Amino acid sequence: MFVVVGGVASYGLTAPNGPSQQRVIRQALAASGLSTSDVDVVDAHGTGTRLGDPIEAQALLATYGQERDVPLLLGSVKSNIGHTQAAAGVAGIIKMVMAMRHGVVPRTLHVDQPSSHVDWAGGAVELVTESVSWPQAGRPRRAGVSSFGISGTNAHVIIEVPPAAEPADVTEPADVTEPADVADVEAVEAVEAVSTVVPWVLSGRSPRAVWEQAGRLVSFVDGHDLLDVGFSLATTRAVFEHRAVVVGDRRALVAGLEALAGGGDGPELVVGVAGMAGKVVFVFPGQGSQWVGMAGGLLGSSRVFADSMAECAAVLSEFTDWWLFDVLDDEVALARVDVLQPVLWAVMVSLAALWRSFGVVPDAVVGHSQGEIAAACVAGALSLRDGARVVALRSRALRALAGGGGMVAVSLPVAEVAGYARRYGVSVAAVNSASSVVVSGEVPALEGLAEELGAAGVRVRRVPVDYGSHSGQVDSIRERVLRDLAGVSAVAARVPLYSTVTGEVLDTAGMDAAYWYRNLRETVRFQQATETLLGEGFGVFVEVSPHPVLTPAITDTVGERTLVVGSLRRDQGGLDRFLRSVAELHVRGVSVDWVPVFPGACRVGLPTYPFQRDRYWPEAVAGAGAGDVTAAGLGVVDHPLLGAGVELPGTDGYVFTGRLSLRTHPWLADHAVAGAVLFPGTGYVELAVRAGDQTGCDHLEELTLEKPLVFPGTGGVRIQVAVESPDESGRRVFGVYSRADDETETVWVCHATGVLRTGTPTTLPQPEPGVWP
Repeated sequence: MFVVVGGVASYGLTAPNGPSQQRVIRQALAASGLSTSDVDVVDAHGTGTRLGDPIEAQALLATYGQERDVPLLLGSVKSNIGHTQAAAGVAGIIKMVMAMRHGVVPRTLHVDQPSSHVDWAGGAVELVTESVSWPQAGRPRRAGVSSFGISGTNAHVIIEVPPAAEPADVTEPADVTEPADVADVEAVEAVEAVSTVVPWVLSGRSPRAVWEQAGRLVSFVDGHDLLDVGFSLATTRAVFEHRAVVVGDRRALVAGLEALAGGGDGPELVVGVAGMAGKVVFVFPGQGSQWVGMAGGLLGSSRVFADSMAECAAVLSEFTDWWLFDVLDDEVALARVDVLQPVLWAVMVSLAALWRSFGVVPDAVVGHSQGEIAAACVAGALSLRDGARVVALRSRALRALAGGGGMVAVSLPVAEVAGYARRYGVSVAAVNSASSVVVSGEVPALEGLAEELGAAGVRVRRVPVDYGSHSGQVDSIRERVLRDLAGVSAVAARVPLYSTVTGEVLDTAGMDAAYWYRNLRETVRFQQATETLLGEGFGVFVEVSPHPVLTPAITDTVGERTLVVGSLRRDQGGLDRFLRSVAELHVRGVSVDWVPVFPGACRVGLPTYPFQRDRYWPEAVAGAGAGDVTAAGLGVVDHPLLGAGVELPGTDGYVFTGRLSLRTHPWLADHAVAGAVLFPGTGYVELAVRAGDQTGCDHLEELTLEKPLVFPGTGGVRIQVAVESPDESGRRVFGVYSRADDETETVWVCHATGVLRTGTPTTLPQPEPGVWP
């Protein structure tokens, strides 16, 4: 943006009035916090009349002309390009922008001397009769632009050159605090500042516009910095409803753009239409999303993620005998519940930090079983240290249950599962959705239940754990959990937390040791919490985990009413996978900040937007056409205003006919003056051009409007365009005539005459490129 709008004021449609114009100017100055001497140039509306010009000039003299050492420079774009009509104001803004850019105020043309009807001695205002350099005032250049409506002041705008563009804001990564007694932080120090994987963000008013834009960008991959182009696409382009994001390195970008240009798909592409409404909720699952090496790719490509993991490692080291970065790739260590749960907690907390860095901030959080610990930390209910305490010490207590139990997922409603659970002496551990329930208990009982249900055709799946959480087995470690977590201190959360213990929003100040025992022992009411969130306007569910495990259950509950996305996927733990997840939100309309992925990038020129050229000429009402005019010996003229034509024998002349009415052409009613609907002047141009096309004349040389064509309230008018034979130079004289439907005896009325011709028109001299003004 070259200019900044500093103030706008409007007075409305009135007759010219000096005091009113002064008030509008003072209002604009007040709105922009400026004094009259802070503006260098004003581009006036310039009515060009003995009434309007003195009133406008006196208003400028009484405002801008006072209390200044350097005269205000005054001009009007009308002297440069003629009457601006509906473009009054915006044409002046364009002129002032160009003048600011070149540092030259163009002269006002066709002025011999300042108007004698203005008292120029009343203030410091100087008419620009010769081009001059923009005044040097030691501050940003500023200009005022006045725009008049129907004989009155409509608006006065003040614009200025913006401050010099600053480089993209790049926040230096915070120093990683080295944990006590731990010296090995190489995993964090090795993080690359910039990834070779980038997103290129495209949007358009239609799918075709997006495809064509992709085609234009293919050539930009080679020879341009990927970060610069990506940054420019994300920050300098308007965002429309049809969207696409291509993610990858240079090769992947080419493949994705080529696929998109052809209207196809590909692994590098995320495509969608914006329109998803609703608040954002972060969802933190329990066990099941883990995999060996999870999120390892982010450690080497995201400073935000690596910094958060380092903080988690530091607080975990107080409660564990292992180091977080040592166990991420250790399959044996991750098989232990007292290692796996803290690692999952650290990964989920760090993924939440990464989501926040992209501007995706939760309006609420919800956690499933142990995932509620991460949710509490992200919501601000638990400090990071207390979160580490809860997840590390509670999971260590669970080791006492190892080998004595298990869990089975059943694809049935909870009402049916509950009956089987009572028969086999197991507990309903979690209700994830209407068709997803988990039972927990001793292994023999679970095996019997699974065998019976499987034989009945019910889908059952053994959850890979060797203990029975959320069942009576947990009672044996109750006292230990309460003792180990006695020092936990929770506070009111900054972000609402929806508890899966209660199924409702929770006062998190009560998340003490007793609550965290209940979280481990009682049924997980995830379906109820999801339904509560949906009912309270949450429409975007983001599963913050190494692999989406709750997404099917959420979708089962909310259906197509919401957007559900994951973060990473099994064996896809790098920045490219995460960026595709961010893109899934963006293309559906969720606000995303792409800037953090382009550190140090600068704006560059991009291919222009591929506007879709459509014909907007109103179509005639069905049944209003000329029908089969060939049966009457006439030629067909395929035009909304003319239906037929005939060549006059012996003269090489033509007559083209049509019929117009407010019923068949309702858009004509928009052109009314004092209640009378008039055929617009541009309509005569259209008729003449069409007649020229039919007679081989490619230029309209002259058009004179002689009498308005007024439409009757009912009925219509017949029109004729009569084109005479060409003279020696090829020119044809034509006339436009009309007669009302019910006036068969009336003489045809001539409304316009003109001249059509062939040949190349006289070429006007063009200004040299780069010359201003």
